[in-house]
Amino acid sequence: MTQTPNGSVEPLRIIPLGGLHEIGKNTCVFEYGNELMLVDAGLSFPSDDMHGVNVVMPDTTYLRENEPRIRGMIVTHGHEDHIGGIAHHLKQFTIPIIYGPRLALSLLDDKMKEAGVSDRTRTKTVRPREVVKVGKHFSVEFIRNTHSIADSFSLAITTPVGVIVFTGDFKFDHTPVDGERFDLHRLAQYGEDGVLCLFSDSTNAELPGFTPPERAVFPNLDRHIAQAEGRVLVTTFASSVHRVSMILELALKHGRRVGLLGRSMLNVIAKARELGYIRCPDHLFLTMKQLRDLPDRELLLLMTGSQGEHLAALSRIARAEHPHVQLKTTDTVIFSASPIPGNTIAVVNVIDQLMMQGATVIYGKDKGIHVSGHGSQEDEKLMLALTRPRFFVPVHGEHRMLVQHCKTAQSMGMPPESMLVIDNGDVVELTPESIRRGEPVKAGIELLDSTRKGVINTQVLKERQQLAEDGVLVAHVSISSAGHMGAPARVTLRGVATSLAPQHFANWTDNEVQWVLDNRWQQLCRGGDDLQDVDWVGLQREVELGLQRRLRRELEVEPLIIVVVQPTPKGSTAIYKVPATEEKGTPGRPGRGGARPNGVRPLQRNGSANGQSKNPALMDRRHLSANGATLSQSTSPPVSPSAVASPEPEVNTDGVGATSAETVRKRRSRSRASTA
Repeated sequence: MTQTPNGSVEPLRIIPLGGLHEIGKNTCVFEYGNELMLVDAGLSFPSDDMHGVNVVMPDTTYLRENEPRIRGMIVTHGHEDHIGGIAHHLKQFTIPIIYGPRLALSLLDDKMKEAGVSDRTRTKTVRPREVVKVGKHFSVEFIRNTHSIADSFSLAITTPVGVIVFTGDFKFDHTPVDGERFDLHRLAQYGEDGVLCLFSDSTNAELPGFTPPERAVFPNLDRHIAQAEGRVLVTTFASSVHRVSMILELALKHGRRVGLLGRSMLNVIAKARELGYIRCPDHLFLTMKQLRDLPDRELLLLMTGSQGEHLAALSRIARAEHPHVQLKTTDTVIFSASPIPGNTIAVVNVIDQLMMQGATVIYGKDKGIHVSGHGSQEDEKLMLALTRPRFFVPVHGEHRMLVQHCKTAQSMGMPPESMLVIDNGDVVELTPESIRRGEPVKAGIELLDSTRKGVINTQVLKERQQLAEDGVLVAHVSISSAGHMGAPARVTLRGVATSLAPQHFANWTDNEVQWVLDNRWQQLCRGGDDLQDVDWVGLQREVELGLQRRLRRELEVEPLIIVVVQPTPKGSTAIYKVPATEEKGTPGRPGRGGARPNGVRPLQRNGSANGQSKNPALMDRRHLSANGATLSQSTSPPVSPSAVASPEPEVNTDGVGATSAETVRKRRSRSRASTA
């Protein structure tokens, strides 16, 4: 142990950057002296309001700022919520070495190659009870545990202040599918020698009893497959290697050959067979072309999509969009998985789509076709009894799970002052005699789009939410350096559902621009008479704010408003005056704008002004919210004097509620062209 300048013992600092008060993106940092060691680096999936977001990563600002201090990483097992973020992080900082089990590192190697970051680290496979040294201060022993994936480990981390047991994901399965039992003896030895602190999985902290063993699903899957008259479609997590192994065993037993659908299912099974975790004959598997040649009674399709993922194989089959598999009324679909929190609605929608097409769908806890890979309350008690820690910190769970896990520990005799419930970014400081909360570090989330390259910041997310709710209005206005409009405003609407005539939006824009020119021009032109003397950004913002207030007041909607101000060419004499029939409003921002047009009612949140949602506008909103709005100055060519000859403002009504059949046809044609 080292001491601080004032003579006190330097504490071990443990900093979770993900996995607390949530499910997913498990990432933890161990820090002592000038050294950092990482344990896992996972991802999680977006909530429904994260439009266009593909995956969620923890904010790694702290690691980027301390990159020179990173000595290595430990991987506990190969699930995405523990290894899915590593390849992305390696683009931001290097990790000298990554230690982990065979299957996890094999899956990770593929991810790193795909991301082009294999040269930013090196990996080393470990075996049960192997001890690795990370830097000068950390010795880590890998202790075999049981979970829903093969090759899963708990960790005993020896530090200068004491031993930390980090359970990883676990349950106590005494009849594991692969025969590799939990190394209870080694845990008990550490408990006998003294464990300073236990960091334990809390996922099922609210469930009483022991979590059933993986083999408990075998007889139920067996029965459902045996009773199926036609094809059997089974969906589960691709990484649940033990479950996949049992399904393949049952296919062989019932004389069914297997077709694999979904990239991750193909990759994981190939890796698991290569490493010997799945053993089955080659002739069991079919290609997609061979599916049509066998009777339905001899087919089992194993696929991704258990979480309702939009692009997964089962979801595409449910929507009748899969290129090789069309659903039949004689099909039996088995969901051998439970929805992750946040995915329930997506899963239920897929089930409904399957049932509406006549398929038999078997799902739900009462069917006995899924068991969790995480320990329940009795598993947690056994872990506490074996390790006998002095201090306890529940991890890997939402807040209520962490709190309940502490209550379980209290029922085992642990005093409340020896436990901490922490959040991402909190710092646990441990000495041989104490546990306390230190000063937190920066924590949060990083949002990645479907390419996993584009990082979506909170402002982009907020704008996409606005696009999804109310659409977007884009206005191009032409203004001279003398403070005159050079042409009528050109307005484009996308995803704005309203019964109001589109002409009103262009007139309103002209009105707002004219008001700004009449009342704000002197402040905006900075006293000069040249184009560069004008605060064009300020003028743009003034018009946007005016339009926002106008639409909020008149229609009770708040579309994203983008005003593109285009200076007229130098020397142009074109001047456009707002027609006298158009009310210019009154000075003073709060009151300007005039009365609501006759017959126009405010837009209701569930649709247009007449209460009926217009599908074209809704489709535009979905596209905008997923991808954002792209705007380029090149879309607004210079305005020539001849443009003033047209007395009517130009309006593009794409996405407006009142949409002609011809407009819909053109829009669909553009959509097909853009996605081809």
